[in-house]
Amino acid sequence: MVQYPLKFSVAAEGVSGIDSTWNTRVPGSVPGEFRDLTVAIPPEFQGPGGGYSPEDFYALALLNCFMATFRVIASKSQLTFQSIRLNGELVVDRDEKGAPWMKHFTLSATLSGAADPERAKRLLEKTSQSCLILNSVKTGKTFEFEALP
Repeated sequence: MVQYPLKFSVAAEGVSGIDSTWNTRVPGSVPGEFRDLTVAIPPEFQGPGGGYSPEDFYALALLNCFMATFRVIASKSQLTFQSIRLNGELVVDRDEKGAPWMKHFTLSATLSGAADPERAKRLLEKTSQSCLILNSVKTGKTFEFEALP
């Protein structure tokens, strides 16, 4: 059983200006170790690119939360499958007041090698309603599911 509350620590350090990348530190595979990821303002926002953008991390958080949640649900439901492929697309736009925001996220999931494709599709649907991060954002969401035998 999961014991709440849970805490996840991250850190970042950079220099002045928008023309350089910076490092974000995330936990490594060994407790107490950290890994550096290169982050940059994307060219779409007049940055240099050359690293992950905050928008990349946002979309990755949504996508990978779905992946993790589905794998837990499938395992607990004893659903076996050969592979799952996820694709996501994040739309950044301005709201009615002109403020930029993460407007919409579309997630497509293709499950291959499912013994029971209809049951697999139901579990994909359940995942879309059970994912912690997807449930925590106000970004609009669309899901497209395909389960193949």
